[in-house]
Amino acid sequence: MNLLYPIKFNPIILDKMWGGSKLKNILGKATQSDKAGESWEISGVQGNISEVSNGFLAGNNLKELIEVYMGDLVGDRVYYEFGTEFPLLIKFIDANDVLSIQVHPDDKLAKERHNSMGKTEMWYIIQADKNAELIVGFNREVNKETYLKHLEEKRVMALLNTEPVKEGDVFFLPAGRVHAIGSGILLAEIQQTSDVTYRIYDFDRKDANGKTRELHTDLALDAIDFSHHNNYRTDYKDEINEPGTIVQCKYFITNWLNIDTKLERDITQLDSFVIYICLSGSCEIIQKNQEKTDIQAGETVLMPASIPLYTIIPKNSTRLLEVHVPWTNEK
Repeated sequence: MNLLYPIKFNPIILDKMWGGSKLKNILGKATQSDKAGESWEISGVQGNISEVSNGFLAGNNLKELIEVYMGDLVGDRVYYEFGTEFPLLIKFIDANDVLSIQVHPDDKLAKERHNSMGKTEMWYIIQADKNAELIVGFNREVNKETYLKHLEEKRVMALLNTEPVKEGDVFFLPAGRVHAIGSGILLAEIQQTSDVTYRIYDFDRKDANGKTRELHTDLALDAIDFSHHNNYRTDYKDEINEPGTIVQCKYFITNWLNIDTKLERDITQLDSFVIYICLSGSCEIIQKNQEKTDIQAGETVLMPASIPLYTIIPKNSTRLLEVHVPWTNEK
């Protein structure tokens, strides 16, 4: 069997009514319209499974790779827990217009209703227009009765917390937290492998056929976490050449790499694949056998668990997100 190598995938571009042109203009994606809303970089979601774009595995999809390489690809413990289901979904999202206000179910509810994983996620803001905002969480303590009354009267926005955003901002969104991406925002999203979304409110928009989109009021009610938090942002240290953790939860750990010199990485103890999302700049990933893989802004690469030692060499100042699945005792 041929040895595994750093794997890239063909982006899956999805047009959305709220999409725009930043995936093409900023990240260099080969979009076909000015309504490109999402680029699924690594996906195991049924119906949208990523296909390899480089090396001798080109043309094979992610599920096929896991079936053949198992723990060598994803890590023995990850394979033991998830089998051939890849546990994470990596996206870039361009919101040219505000998305619907929505919420995602947790593992228990998603399993019962959809035989799916729940959807906990995080956002990293790559670019934001002037005065761009997100909706995340409630701006006060809310109960179901108050929420439903405001929803019925189309005043739900009065209950929601808005956050001005800029490049580099991070938000962690556990399942149950109400949220929406505002207009003028390009971001990277790391999430559990799930495509289950409950749409709460869509500003009475109509599609090309003059129809409003379906709302999921009843389904969402049991999924929403009505608690209020004083701070919805995720603070982290942006120190050059000093890797640091941005988000650590039971589903993924995301580290921040801001580098302008070579960085040695040893993932031996992780027993997990590692994903690199290049946000700006470019670099080479050099394996012990001196094989090199280039990655530049807008690209994503999966490092198999069977490549535990490698060096990242930036060609200029480079910013990366580094993602892996945590051990059970880290959860």
